[in-house]
Amino acid sequence: MEDLLKESHGLIAPYGGKLKDLMVKDPFQKDKLISSTVYQHECSERNACDIELLIVGAFSPLEGFMNEQDYKSVVKNNKDTNNFLFGLPVVLDTNNSNLKTGETILLTYKGQNLGILEISSKWEPDKSFEAKNCYGTNSLEHPAVKMIFHERGKYYLGGKVYGFELPKRDFPCATPSEVRQSLPKNHDVVAFQCRNPIHRAHYELFTNALTSENVSKNAVVLVHPTCGPTQQDDIPGKIRYLTYKKLSEEISDKNIKWAFLPYSMHMAGPREALQHMLIRRNYGCTHFIIGRDMAGCKSSATGEDFYGPYDAQNFAKSIMLELDMKIVPSKNLVYTEEKGYITAEEASKENYEIKKLSGTEFRKRLRNGEPIPEWFAFKSVVDVLRQS
Repeated sequence: MEDLLKESHGLIAPYGGKLKDLMVKDPFQKDKLISSTVYQHECSERNACDIELLIVGAFSPLEGFMNEQDYKSVVKNNKDTNNFLFGLPVVLDTNNSNLKTGETILLTYKGQNLGILEISSKWEPDKSFEAKNCYGTNSLEHPAVKMIFHERGKYYLGGKVYGFELPKRDFPCATPSEVRQSLPKNHDVVAFQCRNPIHRAHYELFTNALTSENVSKNAVVLVHPTCGPTQQDDIPGKIRYLTYKKLSEEISDKNIKWAFLPYSMHMAGPREALQHMLIRRNYGCTHFIIGRDMAGCKSSATGEDFYGPYDAQNFAKSIMLELDMKIVPSKNLVYTEEKGYITAEEASKENYEIKKLSGTEFRKRLRNGEPIPEWFAFKSVVDVLRQS
């Protein structure tokens, strides 16, 4: 870790040693690249998120979408052919059967020219094999399995990406380079990932992480929510961003930093934990908080969990040394009348009264304008959700 800190002037080095920047800054090179294209490819929202993360270096050391061999290697072994860890493959999908390797295509999204892809690889993936290895199931009741079978195209494309512009968003997403410039040097940086509005328990969780035994004194937390597509019943990214923005203005703490990630959630449990860790290392983080059932999901038919509560934590522990990051297992915090937020173990030991409010009950109260206790949710967050 010390060598990595020195290499990057007081911050952990990006994965692979260098933060990739795929943005083309020379207008003449840009015009030349555009003139070489044979097709336009209109990207999905998920594609656009991946392209943005490639361009800004969040997927470093990648310089484009994975080719067939790297894709197969990541699906099977969570490593590419260069032995770099990846939890999930990063590929572009298409139904265009006319595309050929060696061609270049213009990547468009809602009227923008995001960049160019030089196609080095095109193949028809074994989606059943991908689903079983990456998500642990072939069931269409898993949201990401349903996505790769019903939303993604027949073919996958790999190749080098040249970036022109980032997708226009309703909220700013700082690049890894920008986030790194905001972080204190020679300090531990603990990443907190979420995809839902932050409630009191989340706040207690990431502030508690700063006192963990493997986190140094004067560490900071980077609250880094994903604002891209998630599950269908999740709150839209723009509204989630408004809750984060309001809360970041309300909480004044020099040890808490905020940024937003244009990442498309896959709900892949253990594999997704690795993907999040890799990305956060590129943003300058040394530690990553992994909660119970990290990036988990339930069957849309039976309501049963696809992953065990500690599957993601156990998998992350198995790869953290190789990735050169540390994990901070989240404490199981509960709210008690007697002591506020404490661990469930302490509450049980002392026989304290535990207060609970389910997500279903919270949404019901939100819709009906009923009171929501401040021990559960910040009033400012509730106000934003109700106004939206």
